[in-house]
Amino acid sequence: MSMETSEWLNTYTLIGNTLTRGNAWHYRESVQGSEPNHYPGFIPVDDVTRRLFDWEAIESEIFLLDSDGNPVAIPNRKAIVRDDSGEVLGIFKDGYTGHSYKEWLIENVASILGDDLGISSAGLLKNGGQAWVEVSIPDTITTPVGFEFRPNLLAYTSFDGSLATGYGRKIQAVVCDNTLNAARSESGQSFKLRHTKHSGLKIAEAREALAIVYTMADEFAAEVARLADWKVSDKSFESLVSELIPTPESKSGTTLATKKRDAIFALYRNDERAATWNGTALGVLQAFNTYNHHEAQVRKGTPRVIRNYENVIKGKFGAADDLVMDALMRITAHDPVTTNA
Repeated sequence: MSMETSEWLNTYTLIGNTLTRGNAWHYRESVQGSEPNHYPGFIPVDDVTRRLFDWEAIESEIFLLDSDGNPVAIPNRKAIVRDDSGEVLGIFKDGYTGHSYKEWLIENVASILGDDLGISSAGLLKNGGQAWVEVSIPDTITTPVGFEFRPNLLAYTSFDGSLATGYGRKIQAVVCDNTLNAARSESGQSFKLRHTKHSGLKIAEAREALAIVYTMADEFAAEVARLADWKVSDKSFESLVSELIPTPESKSGTTLATKKRDAIFALYRNDERAATWNGTALGVLQAFNTYNHHEAQVRKGTPRVIRNYENVIKGKFGAADDLVMDALMRITAHDPVTTNA
């Protein structure tokens, strides 16, 4: 089964807490006769195990045929294979050690969480080659400037060699369900382990590195207040857009750049996901971040939900947020109405 099909997305991504957060922006109607993939509250652990992780990734030798047609094992190489479908997820050197989804995304996460936290989303990507489990608090937090968010812990790993095992702090903006960079300048917001023979999760070390979900709420609320108080003139915003989206030499490139600039201006000035905080750094960040999540071009054949989860896991959205904020700080450094100093 291909990950690009509607059936895959309806079956192998699970979305929780819809009573308080609403349906995910990529909400899909259930295929007739299938089990719904949206949950009003937290997703039961047993459902994640049963629906997503009810198989194992096993090691298998790799063979080539010699000149006589006889199989010969390739030394120092092995394949990681799904035991239910036989699909090869990746080929590695002998030193590679896979991290079981059930152990590393369910059991280990349970060891560092409080009783009032639960699974808010989980899923498989690339036919099981990647997986994630997101843990969240049940209630939305609202800041004094009306910005709603949820602190999350995102745990992820892979069997295709694309990802180290990681645990990271993430912030979800409720108004548009974007993933935002939390505590940009703070250390200890992620914890990663390579797939080696000596890898092992030290629970105390992970707890300290992550500072777990609740500790980021105050940090992010303070960051939102700072961004809302950081005034941005129309001239500064126009300079920022021109700098980050320059006009290329080619005609086709010019058309794409113009469309992107127009889309970001429209979000900033007219869309509630950003225009609510128009004239501030918060509105600027929301305009660019919302564009990257919901309007940026996606390579042909890749559903946006797949692209977005991959970008969240790999930290690309956070890097894009940083790029915008760093450029804005430089551009508004001498702006008399800026109060971000």
